[in-house]
Amino acid sequence: MGVAIVTPFTETNEVDYAALEKLVDLHLNSGTDFLCVQGTTGETPTLTIDEKRNIRKRIIKQVDGRMGIMLGCGGNNTRAVIEELQNEDFTGVDGILSVVPYYNKPSQEGLYQHFKAIANSTSLPIYLYNVPGRTGLNMHPETTVRLANECKNIIGFKAASGNIEQIKYLLKIKPDTLDVLSGDDGLTYEIMKAGGVGVISVFGNVYPKEFVSFIRLMQQGKYDEAKELNDRYSEIYKLLFADGNPGGAKAQLSNLGYIKNILRLPLTPVREEISEALRLADEKLQAANRQ
Repeated sequence: MGVAIVTPFTETNEVDYAALEKLVDLHLNSGTDFLCVQGTTGETPTLTIDEKRNIRKRIIKQVDGRMGIMLGCGGNNTRAVIEELQNEDFTGVDGILSVVPYYNKPSQEGLYQHFKAIANSTSLPIYLYNVPGRTGLNMHPETTVRLANECKNIIGFKAASGNIEQIKYLLKIKPDTLDVLSGDDGLTYEIMKAGGVGVISVFGNVYPKEFVSFIRLMQQGKYDEAKELNDRYSEIYKLLFADGNPGGAKAQLSNLGYIKNILRLPLTPVREEISEALRLADEKLQAANRQ
């Protein structure tokens, strides 16, 4: 159970390192397997280079090997990604998550060449990240398999296409060396039942213990018990994304007293009615958990 961790901000819109430390402690004490640092959920496009370095170093120091660290490192400029991999200090990073290039929309051959060049530039394990709703481009399963077969350090894939049939097809044709992780909380049950090994979660920001329990049941093949939990969480899955990510997660973390409900432009907080619906859904979830 991995978590794409949010970046908390202060009222003056600076990184709230004290709140970030509390969030990391929450995951250390909840059984979270790894943190995905500086992904989309972390509002990474709005962070300065110095902020990204400080966040990475602070989290790695705090975790101190007790939990895995996956670092977002991708973009639509292949050379710039390679330079970052070769010039930044990635000590303590266990692997990178590299997103399909956005905006310039390369062909499938361009995707292959892009990720092959990145893989050849580093010895770090690489997880590919397909999220066409954000990038405007879908990486085909055949392209993913081609990369996994030819690049030994491409070992994983974050599936966030929302296309369950495509994901199931990838699970059917992929080599054993490629692990598939759900990138969509609401599809994790189906993806894992079809052969996925886990999740990089947004829901887990707020409810790490609950989602760890769900993932453990899935890993043990206890699908009926897991489905009960999945159904219990389904309302919150939807609400967390009703006004975009990470707005929902930040609203609920704020409702529960972990962080301030502040995002950096161009993102803004969720509507008040969504925040209230999340608060009520939490009360409902806690009541169900007590039964």
